[in-house]
Amino acid sequence: MPFLSRVHRKTAAHDALFSQSSILAGVPRMALWQNNGKKPHEKGHTMAQNYWGDELPSRVDLPPAADPARPGYGRIDFDKLPNTRDLGGMVGAGGRRVKHGLLLRSGTLGFGSPTDIDRLRDDYDLRLVVDFRNLIELSELPDPMDLIAGARYLHAEIFSDSQVGVTQEHEKTAFEYKLEAMAQGDPVEFMTLLYPHMLIDETGINGYRSFVRAVLDVEEGAALWHCYVGRDRCGMGSALIETMLGVSRDDILADYLATNLYAPIDLTLDSPASICYFEAIERALEPHGGFKGYLTGTLGITEDEIAAFRERCLED
Repeated sequence: MPFLSRVHRKTAAHDALFSQSSILAGVPRMALWQNNGKKPHEKGHTMAQNYWGDELPSRVDLPPAADPARPGYGRIDFDKLPNTRDLGGMVGAGGRRVKHGLLLRSGTLGFGSPTDIDRLRDDYDLRLVVDFRNLIELSELPDPMDLIAGARYLHAEIFSDSQVGVTQEHEKTAFEYKLEAMAQGDPVEFMTLLYPHMLIDETGINGYRSFVRAVLDVEEGAALWHCYVGRDRCGMGSALIETMLGVSRDDILADYLATNLYAPIDLTLDSPASICYFEAIERALEPHGGFKGYLTGTLGITEDEIAAFRERCLED
């Protein structure tokens, strides 16, 4: 399907790459999210296949072999949540590892089966759900918070439909430039231009600040954050949490790229997680001091808060 065919209104440029609110190739997105009934690839993936046995083009970046302490990049074997993963097992500051069952990244919970939601509530003692989606996405598929008693729900919108640049004039220029990139059939260029806005625009700063502070406030039980697929907005949120824990840059990148193994190929093939997107974020954050400087400077997280977070979430 032509990449530009999904753009049907001004805000659809966001929907096409982030919320995927359109119908793809005539197939309802729920069917796509459930991998069309596919079983996991029994022989495991190769560099040319994802976890579900789908053939991937050579342009799709895949992570290196997973750490034995975090097999499958932390993927949890849920029925209908293919890209829900536990950060547990990642190597953090001082060689200590992230505890299992405390920090979960995911796609939207609205696709979860009743058993999936029960497991999150009971097995993981879920206490916080952070939703990075925009209001359009929320209205289409809300999280089943009524089934997760005791969990706080935080809507932390990262990429609003009304804000692309710093000013309305800049917004128009940026939007038209990105549409031109899309019209030329270059979704990589589009995403490279769009990615940094997640973290440096006002909406993104406020959203990620609220997210990080909410995670820091969790004293027991698990915190989970998600966007739609569990790739872009969720991926950058995960990078911030992993940075606070002292995870290496290479491991953060590998965790980000692992989405290409698990998210439904029909929802990600036009714009899979990419090294160039990650590097675009890094370049945008250079004036902020990188991910760490962004946390302490832009978001206002203190070193004492980071130390306390590591004490809670890391173990020998």
